[in-house]
Amino acid sequence: MSDASLNSHTHTTTLPSDGGFSDFFALLKPRVMTLVVFTAFVGLYAAPGDIHPLVGLIAILFIALGGGASGALNMWWDADIDRVMRRTRNRPIPSGRVTEREAFGFGITLSAIAVVMLWLATNWVAAAILAFTIFFYIVIYSMWLKRWTPQNIVIGGAAGAFPPMIGWAAVTGGISLESALMFSIIFMWTPPHFWALALFMRSDYDDAGVPMLTVTHGRRATRVHILVYTLLLAGLAVGIGFTMVGGPIYVAASVALNALFIKGAWQIWRRSEEDAEADNYKVEKAFFKLSLYYLFALFGVIALEAGLAPFGLGGW
Repeated sequence: MSDASLNSHTHTTTLPSDGGFSDFFALLKPRVMTLVVFTAFVGLYAAPGDIHPLVGLIAILFIALGGGASGALNMWWDADIDRVMRRTRNRPIPSGRVTEREAFGFGITLSAIAVVMLWLATNWVAAAILAFTIFFYIVIYSMWLKRWTPQNIVIGGAAGAFPPMIGWAAVTGGISLESALMFSIIFMWTPPHFWALALFMRSDYDDAGVPMLTVTHGRRATRVHILVYTLLLAGLAVGIGFTMVGGPIYVAASVALNALFIKGAWQIWRRSEEDAEADNYKVEKAFFKLSLYYLFALFGVIALEAGLAPFGLGGW
């Protein structure tokens, strides 16, 4: 894709599609939504204060809906890129099952419903953070950063880091050190997670003209960045264990999880491209998979500490 085509983002208007429920559901990026729902739940569950279980369930539902709406709007804007990349060309819009206009209308409608209903169910702070999250993901990340800077996934990672803050705010009506640290963990986790993917999917980003770090600075620099961000992440991840949402169980689990994560990043850093190509990027693929388990496990232990605290078994 040429620079000209990259910088002139156009959308086509097509006739109504015959997309079914599964196609519109796919627009919500359900796998990504799983992470949104889980981290939002942990933020809500670990927050001090009480919330009625039904209200909590409703809050998580609309946080998930807002996350899904972001996914639909992202697919609407990135339809031109998705048509080029092997990983995304079978998505509902590139495959012709859903039109761009339908995806846009679907995403905007769900965004409005999610924000308004979260406000009514909880408070304006949680709703405002959700609204800003959707705006950040679509405008700041998708429309601006993704196509213009190799720091796209670094700054843009904030969009995926807000859910625990929203869950926390749904209970407390505000932001705290603990919710900010949960945000920071996901924010620092996102770059090594996606850079590992970019290492073994580089041709996709080359073809689409997306300035991922592997494209602009090369794979050697990307490997160094993965290690540096992983080390910084480890400090944050262990550090949150000494706040009100942590405890000895979390600290022990976090040390073990981060040791594994650092080991994986070290293995990626010390490999040459010849070695990586020779074994079809097995180490990079394993690190990418590990990163998913790592984040779920880390937040899972935060939830465990919160669940044990009433019995005097969790927390400090």
